[in-house]
Amino acid sequence: MEIKSIILRQIKMDLLHPFTTSVGTEEDKDIILVEVKSKSGLSGFGESVSITQPIYNEETVKTNWHMMSDHLIPLLYQEPVSHPDEVSERYKKIRGNYNAKAAIEMAVWDLYAKEKNMPLAKVLGGVKDKIEVGVSVGIQQSQGKMLKQIEGYLKDGYKRIKVKIMPGWDVEIIKLIRQEFPHIQLMADANCAYTLNDIDHLKALDEFGLTMIEQPLDHNDIVDHARLQAELKTPICLDESIHSAEDARKAIELGSCRIINLKIGRVGGLTESLKIHDLCESHNIPMWCGGMLEAGIGRAHNIAITSLSNFILPGDTAPSSHYWKKDIITPEVEMKDGYIYVPDSPGIGYEPDMEKIENITSYSRFYHY
Repeated sequence: MEIKSIILRQIKMDLLHPFTTSVGTEEDKDIILVEVKSKSGLSGFGESVSITQPIYNEETVKTNWHMMSDHLIPLLYQEPVSHPDEVSERYKKIRGNYNAKAAIEMAVWDLYAKEKNMPLAKVLGGVKDKIEVGVSVGIQQSQGKMLKQIEGYLKDGYKRIKVKIMPGWDVEIIKLIRQEFPHIQLMADANCAYTLNDIDHLKALDEFGLTMIEQPLDHNDIVDHARLQAELKTPICLDESIHSAEDARKAIELGSCRIINLKIGRVGGLTESLKIHDLCESHNIPMWCGGMLEAGIGRAHNIAITSLSNFILPGDTAPSSHYWKKDIITPEVEMKDGYIYVPDSPGIGYEPDMEKIENITSYSRFYHY
């Protein structure tokens, strides 16, 4: 694999509907796309999942551009790359900045799979030809609007409903949903909105048969989550706390969770994702793939990793039309009967729509090897 050049492009896409969580509302998304070109004439693509404000983690679109331009791309160019794992190893000397690392590493993985003439899912060790799809429902203006939205998603075929919660929008709305839809697979995502002072309040959620409560406590905590999990019947799922296989190992040993959500950007790329997958599988910890409002390139990478055997629970990889009027890939990601079929063509299996991408690119930069 001889890398010839790298192109960074910053684009902006408007969401079809505003998406509200306990930390804020998103109406559009600035995205950095990474294209890694080889001397063979092939291109691999990755996507940064950072947003403009440091409210999910410390990274932003602006800091990602700086890290990729001034640190990560020069590191990549220091010596040839024969396998994507080498990118992850080389980036260990740079602390944090997981989203920025992942965007470049994902592009290298896509290029590597294309040069092998294999689907990325198969290169990663995927075993599924289709994946179950869940959907995330943001905080709504009214309970009625929430119920109507969930009803529509169930008619569309989604296999699992995830509801964003926060203090004041939690027990009552979950109770109402469960009364209206008694048999659905339902989970609650707190996005770090609670503390240990809320143990008794969170225990009230145990009666509703939730699949899990996602990240109820602080974004970098695994200790207090262990105490909370010991008090709850409902499984805790960790998200923001897990940045590496080492984080996952410690959380499992402490009993901080019974489920782990994987986000490729959050853990620095696909190489670390594979390590976390294998660790969780060996400890019987089910996994699912979370979403960061990705456009088509990031969504395609999510599909590939979800094809692995321990991604047991439906993820947040909804079809393109759930978020965008027109995605940046062809064909767009589509869902049928609650499933997305894993592409069998080389690489991520979707072609970037370069005409659309160029039309919405606000800034780009070319780096020659």
